[in-house]
Amino acid sequence: MAPMSELPSQRNKAFRSPPARMVPWITRVNVWIYRRSSGKYGSAAAGMRNVMLTTVGRRSGDEHTVVLPYWLDRDGRRIVVASFMGGPSHPAWYHNLADRDANPDVGVQDRDEQFRARADVLTGEEHEAVWTELIEDRPFYADYQAKTDRQIPLVRLVPLGA
Repeated sequence: MAPMSELPSQRNKAFRSPPARMVPWITRVNVWIYRRSSGKYGSAAAGMRNVMLTTVGRRSGDEHTVVLPYWLDRDGRRIVVASFMGGPSHPAWYHNLADRDANPDVGVQDRDEQFRARADVLTGEEHEAVWTELIEDRPFYADYQAKTDRQIPLVRLVPLGA
């Protein structure tokens, strides 16, 4: 493993979190832009790279798509954060992939690259180690954690066949 000091900075630029009531609308617009431009637009914001993540509803069986910022861990693997801006509950996309009996595999688009991935929810010491490194680059996640009693989940997207 490479020390974090050897990896390029993934610090975010300053931004303001939108009001929670705006998130569903913003999500729909982001997905529309990302899809229409094949990731040319919408794949970066506030200095953070974004992926388009498609999950299958654990109850409905319907596909649901969101655009999320990701962070690369020390091994270059994509990590997405189920912060929901520090809300009291996990976001729906997280519930869909965390249910290992339903469908833990997801669709991922990173700019023009599309692939299926296994969504690994980090736990225990691994969660703590990645969280510590993540908040060095993205301190706003620590602010989100301070707003909620739940532990904010971290999810590693592992390309299938890798």
